[in-house]
Amino acid sequence: MIGIIDYGMGNLHSVTKALERIGHDPFLSEDPAELEKADMLILPGVGSFRDGMAELEKRGLDSFVTKWAEDGKPLLGICLGMQLLFDESEENGSTKGLGLLPGKVVRFRENGVKVPHMGWNKLTFKQPAHPVLYQVEEGHVYFVHSYYVEAGSEDVLVAVTDYADAEVPAVAASGSVWATQFHPEKSSSVGMSMLKNFVEQKGGVEVD
Repeated sequence: MIGIIDYGMGNLHSVTKALERIGHDPFLSEDPAELEKADMLILPGVGSFRDGMAELEKRGLDSFVTKWAEDGKPLLGICLGMQLLFDESEENGSTKGLGLLPGKVVRFRENGVKVPHMGWNKLTFKQPAHPVLYQVEEGHVYFVHSYYVEAGSEDVLVAVTDYADAEVPAVAASGSVWATQFHPEKSSSVGMSMLKNFVEQKGGVEVD
């Protein structure tokens, strides 16, 4: 059973519809007690890092998500949901994140390019054998963001792209915690394959 975390800032409809297209029936909830019943969780998100953390904290979801991940249960962060998994962000001043992945969220330096970064970019795989990339090619995926992660460890980088003279983490993972900066549900077969891999391979862990 797939739970989608509703903290008031998610692209909930598109993620729900994408999961339905690959044969699953997810449920939405902001209640940790309800989400605890899931086998795996998805943390989507659109908006600012500071607001996202505030909404998680207001609902008690920050500590719930942290414990969920620390217990080795499958978790997928998407877009803002990915960024919230890291240590901190410089958006609207310094804000602490969930600290499940090492790194800091920073704004693109414009360098003659448009910010936000919006559109299709090609992936380069850093860990082609990672289960999130099972039977996935280095194709193009769809991004919409003004901030990106400066990873604190190369070990969490699964796939990257380039924009504004920066190497942008596009897929990050550590154990059962997976994340995509792009929107897999809007990224044609490449993104949908990764979403399917998360669901079917259960974040790389066994789930009863």
